[in-house]
Amino acid sequence: MLQPIAPDAAARLLAEGHALLVDVRESDEFAAAHVGGALSHPLSLPDAGPLACGRAVPVIFTCQSGQRTNANAARLAGQVPAGMGMVLEGGLNGWARAGLPLAGARAAAPLPLMRQVQIVAGLLVLTGVVLGFAVAPGWFGLAGFVGAGLSFAGISGWCGMARVLAVMPWNRQAA
Repeated sequence: MLQPIAPDAAARLLAEGHALLVDVRESDEFAAAHVGGALSHPLSLPDAGPLACGRAVPVIFTCQSGQRTNANAARLAGQVPAGMGMVLEGGLNGWARAGLPLAGARAAAPLPLMRQVQIVAGLLVLTGVVLGFAVAPGWFGLAGFVGAGLSFAGISGWCGMARVLAVMPWNRQAA
């Protein structure tokens, strides 16, 4: 299992070179802000076996708030030698609250891609339902189409809407 570690203690280990920090957020989230020197290893990537860092040091996993890391603790613990895995308490938010520096932070960073997908999908479904009641029942098909697309994305791991949003001008800087 992963042991919790406070941001200040993690910062000391990292500064001394006695630990490796692995950020499990998606690449667009990582690009917007991360702890300097952290390795990006999104949870959405397929497991390729144990993480190899070339030396036997503890691995500290982090995400935005710690919830994703804790929810996937068993999976992440399996990627490091027994007893060598830790989770950063409070995630990146806890790191920032402790006054520790962040890299890649931009004031104008776009929303994370999955939030953009949720917003667009929600607006399309709402539009389809409203137009279905107000204009013509055929508009309910829009809500059904978006629902089918989200179901397909959940089952297959491939989201067409995310692919389209990723190439939008406001997201190109984060890539």
